[in-house]
This record gives sequence, C-alpha cells and structure tokens, in this order.
Amino acid sequence: MQLDDLKYPLVAILRGLKPEETEATVGQLIEAGIQAIEIPLNSPSPFRSIEIAAKFAGADALIGAGTVLEPEDVDRLHDAGGQLMVSPNVAPDTLTRAVSYGMVTMPGVFTPTEALLAAKLGASALKFFPAFKLGPDGIAAIKVILPKDTRVAAVGGVSEANFADYLAEGIEYFGLGSSLYKPGRSPEEVGERARSIIKAYEAAKNGLQI
Repeated sequence: MQLDDLKYPLVAILRGLKPEETEATVGQLIEAGIQAIEIPLNSPSPFRSIEIAAKFAGADALIGAGTVLEPEDVDRLHDAGGQLMVSPNVAPDTLTRAVSYGMVTMPGVFTPTEALLAAKLGASALKFFPAFKLGPDGIAAIKVILPKDTRVAAVGGVSEANFADYLAEGIEYFGLGSSLYKPGRSPEEVGERARSIIKAYEAAKNGLQI
C-alpha cells in the first residue's frame, strides 16, 4: 500500500502500544477508516507489535514504525513486515535503507535544508515536526521551495481542531498522536476517536463549520 491508496491522509501514532492490545486497536482504526498506522520504537516490544499488526492488517493497512533512528532499525522493521518508516530527523543512511526496501518513508524535517535533503533522498513525504512550532504558514513558506510533487505532512500539535488551518495552506497529510491514542485508552475508545477525527477532517476539507 502506498500513500495514494489511503482512504484518508491520516497517520495514527500509537506511542506506548503493547503487543497484547495491538490487534484490537489496529482493528478499530481500520474499521473507522484510518489505514496508516505507526508504532514508535520507544513503545514496549515495538517490533512484536508491528509484526502482529502487519499480519492482522494484511493489505488493508500501511503498518510501520516511528522514531526510527538507525539503519539496523529499518532492517528489523522490514523483517517484522512493516512498510512504513517514520523518523524524527533526516538520517541519510536510515532513509536510504528504507527506500531500498520500497518502504513508504516520512522523515522529520523542520528547516528548508532538511526538507530539500529528504526530498532529494527520495522520501515519500516530509513530516514537518513539531508542526505547532512552525504553524501552517511556516510550513507553507518552506513548501514553496520544494519540488512541486512533494507530499507534506504536519505532525505534532495537530488535531481535529486545526485541520482547516493546515488544509488551507495545501498541507495534505496529518499525524495524530495523543489526540487519538495514548496508553490506557481502550481499543473501543480509540475507534470512537478515530471516527470523530475523520468526521472533522471531512468537514474541514469540505469547508464546513465543525
């Protein structure tokens, strides 16, 4: 699955997810309509959770890891069946390793230098992080100097409350962390929040008042 195949341009960030709750939580997200799912590597037994999620979801979702820092992490992600590599920075060796596996890659960027480097290295999308520090207008200003086909995501401080602000600046993709999932939240509650977030995204995209 590639970014263009997603029903919604939303990435669920499941930081702190445990293996035993993975299948139920991922099932709720897919049922709600969120198909891109990131399990950060600073979660408990992350590669086990990724393996469970990838086997459960099959072709119905894009499963992968976040907070990927080293090429060796990419190798383990590949072995676990992950297809999505999200990092907080632009580490050329790590990014090119993921590209070599054909993974969807979303490296974290904050400056024009980082953004241009990530685009040159073949990133699938650029993850502007933390987005709330740059703001929609700050990201839009950097977006102007990027190749026209560059996909841009906002992560960090993004929620259903500010989708419209980012969409108005041509920012297409969104990473959703604590507004969607945090440890202790039940799979059913995550599913309910996912549906609410999707409703807000559709309303913002259609220019409606939420």
